[in-house]
Amino acid sequence: MQGSSKKILSLLKTRTVLRPVDLDELGIPRITLQRLHQRGLVEKVARGLYRLPDTQISEHHSLAEAAKMVPKGVVCLPSALRFHDLTTQAPYEIWMAIDRKTRLPVNKTLPIRFVRFSGPALIEGIENHIIDGIPVAIYQPAKTVADCFKYRNKIGLDVALEALKDCLRNHRCEADTLWRFAKICRVSNVMRPYLEAMNA
Repeated sequence: MQGSSKKILSLLKTRTVLRPVDLDELGIPRITLQRLHQRGLVEKVARGLYRLPDTQISEHHSLAEAAKMVPKGVVCLPSALRFHDLTTQAPYEIWMAIDRKTRLPVNKTLPIRFVRFSGPALIEGIENHIIDGIPVAIYQPAKTVADCFKYRNKIGLDVALEALKDCLRNHRCEADTLWRFAKICRVSNVMRPYLEAMNA
């Protein structure tokens, strides 16, 4: 087996998923990945995403695939709630925040739902997690709760309230942090009565 092929297979053992563009920085021709796919040594899981057959993946693997497909996206709203165990719901779609000026990524394979954020609401409260060897940007619990109140008409007020209760009950964040993100997301007036009632 050629050295380029060995490098790709070795890389897939640590990263779990790979895009052809990832090979450019390593100086490996993209055709090598296609040949490995034709030989059945790697499998195509989505457009432009490859992994080793029978790869052991975590329950959040779809977030890793989405992060590879949308490198500047941030996992948000119901998907971030699920990651942080702040909801009992399992969203079918992967919710990702992108900049208002960013061109909508072409995606025909993963069920990604995009929302557009800007300014501090986009860049504040991001945590970087490693999922199956892939860096994934996800909003922290307090930021996610504030986002849920902002998008309560899309995801439901009951989802936002459940997340708020779980966040405080399980000490996932401080009330002061929630207030900070409520102001950033411009929902402090909406969240105030619920926060005051829970802290009473």
